[in-house]
Amino acid sequence: MSTPTKLLEPYQLGPITLPNRLVMAPLTRNRAVPPGMVPSPLAVDYYGQRASAGLLITEASQVSQQGQGYQDTPGIYSKEQVAGWRKVTDRVHERGGRIFIQLWHVGRISHTSLQAGGAAPVAPSAIRAKGKTFVNGTFTDISEPRALELGEIPGIIESFRLAAANANEAGFDGVEIHGANGYLLDQFAKDGTNKRTDAYGGSIENRAKLMLEIAEVVTAEAGAERTGIRISPVTPSNDVSDSHPQPLFDHIVNGLDALRLIYIHVIEGATGGPRDVAPFDYTSLRKRFRGAYMANNGYDFELANKALAAGSADLIAFGKPFISNPDLVERLRRAAPLNEWDKATFYGGGAKGYTDYPAMEAAQAAQ
Repeated sequence: MSTPTKLLEPYQLGPITLPNRLVMAPLTRNRAVPPGMVPSPLAVDYYGQRASAGLLITEASQVSQQGQGYQDTPGIYSKEQVAGWRKVTDRVHERGGRIFIQLWHVGRISHTSLQAGGAAPVAPSAIRAKGKTFVNGTFTDISEPRALELGEIPGIIESFRLAAANANEAGFDGVEIHGANGYLLDQFAKDGTNKRTDAYGGSIENRAKLMLEIAEVVTAEAGAERTGIRISPVTPSNDVSDSHPQPLFDHIVNGLDALRLIYIHVIEGATGGPRDVAPFDYTSLRKRFRGAYMANNGYDFELANKALAAGSADLIAFGKPFISNPDLVERLRRAAPLNEWDKATFYGGGAKGYTDYPAMEAAQAAQ
């Protein structure tokens, strides 16, 4: 029996018609093929299996080697990576899907073993993050970073532009800039991690500058109607914080709206944790932005439908349910039970816990 739900209604995302409002959130799975950090043949199957989502957003993909912070994460800066991603987009499109790639620079959330010549990771300021990164098959302390020189920042901006150009070549329908979760752009925006005294530090306007400059060059390359961005105003992920997040993100979203990005992807609360971790008025962002509002974090299907019905969101991003349910949309349509996910296989490995979760018919046949 089918279940009527707002989630299953189509949505017009700029030039792209989405058949439903379920978005597969970016999910780091650490299965790229070293040494070139190229998406593997398994990734072709993985994304192809989930093509019925209204929109797929790929796992975060570094815009340069310097931007890598975890073992076996894919990039979008080499010809080999572009060719690997082209196989993914071809498969998704063959199955009627739509797919954006998330563009990523981790900043200080890295390890010297992942950096060229064993160099220190880069950051707005030389403040080491409390936390772990995933290298050599285990979680390891994050390395001490160095502060970016002012003259290096144009190169960071250019790496995002080139990544957007590569995404076009790889056949993606669009790109999502990763401005969330305590990675480089979030590090620059928040005063807990940015102690600079130059044009990229101090005031809200200065700290937001890098995120908005990158959004400007990426939209110029990919098209504003095919560019989104992910933000996380109050998440403590990767040891970030800001003393006044509301005016900061009100300013950022004003700038993003002026650039006419197609969506903002907002992590409400602590990433993967409590939604009420800190006070924040998300309706303020919604009111300031003319594009689509994609909500994320702690949404079940009931809460998602309430948000869509109330007009507080246009799209809802789901993570773990898409890991274990390649046919999540159809399961929702039929009000069918979901496969449980295996947390032990989230990061690294092969097909187990990646491409071997059964679709509904196969799961029923096995019972």
